[in-house]
Amino acid sequence: MIPLGAESRLRIPVASEGWPFILPLAMAACIMGWMGWWAAAAVFGVAALACLGFFRDPDRTPPEVPGAVLAPADGRVMAVVEATDPWVGQAVRVSIFLSPLDVHINRTPVDGRVTRIEYRPGAFLPAYKHDAAANELNEIWIDHGGETVVVRQIVGALARRIVCRVEEGQTLARGERIGLMKFGSRMDVFLPPRAELMVQVGQSVVAGVTVLARLQAPPHG
Repeated sequence: MIPLGAESRLRIPVASEGWPFILPLAMAACIMGWMGWWAAAAVFGVAALACLGFFRDPDRTPPEVPGAVLAPADGRVMAVVEATDPWVGQAVRVSIFLSPLDVHINRTPVDGRVTRIEYRPGAFLPAYKHDAAANELNEIWIDHGGETVVVRQIVGALARRIVCRVEEGQTLARGERIGLMKFGSRMDVFLPPRAELMVQVGQSVVAGVTVLARLQAPPHG
């Protein structure tokens, strides 16, 4: 028996952005099946299930690790490098590749205040290529206790739309949902150079759960 009032706490673990894809396909599958066109119904049904899987949005519980920087996306670590980015400056960049099978909800790696959001149009190269930074992207700058952590949403050859759910001036809790990228993409995280890295290339990570790095206390004096 569901406790009184629990209904209001129940949520469907699917991103709201997915319903415009899922519902028409599911309705088409039902109509085709009702008309006896079983092959067509199966095609639309499989497509609806695929979209349902892509837009899944499970709840996550961030770990209580002091100074932790969490993965902002599910996927595989494709690069961990020191970088001098033309926009971010000197930093450590961790790049995560999201396949179409991964959860595509993005989460903030740290708590803090959003100080800047910048969208830039670009190309649509495969997200797993290292030069995909020339692709269409969206950057979210987060002030975390006086330090800046930048997350960069990058579309790929299939992903053609970035969804950003936050605004400048907004205060975020670590692991909070901040957006998604549709149908395969890449997420870059730019950390202060002194960050202690906790992941390596090829490792699978889970958004809001896996610790990418730890930010040590800044030196005094």
